[in-house]
Amino acid sequence: MGKVAAKIKVMPQSPDVDLDALQERLEQSLPEGAKINGFERDDVAFGLVALFPTVVVPDGEGGTEAVEEGFENTDGVESVSVDSVGRL
Repeated sequence: MGKVAAKIKVMPQSPDVDLDALQERLEQSLPEGAKINGFERDDVAFGLVALFPTVVVPDGEGGTEAVEEGFENTDGVESVSVDSVGRL
């Protein structure tokens, strides 16, 4: 089975969310077999910064769904969406 890399857009609940702490919480929320291969940050507006973790997951049924659910249930996260996906 191969692997898939997905760039996921994570919007924090407010500009006051500590992004370094949020990154740590996102890493802890990953399901077994998934890993984060780096983060990017992008200024959105009015001091709000989106996080873009690149997540590597096994290429199987469900794809990034478990990762998205874990991220959505993380404290400080407003929304989660898949930005791009590609096979490794």
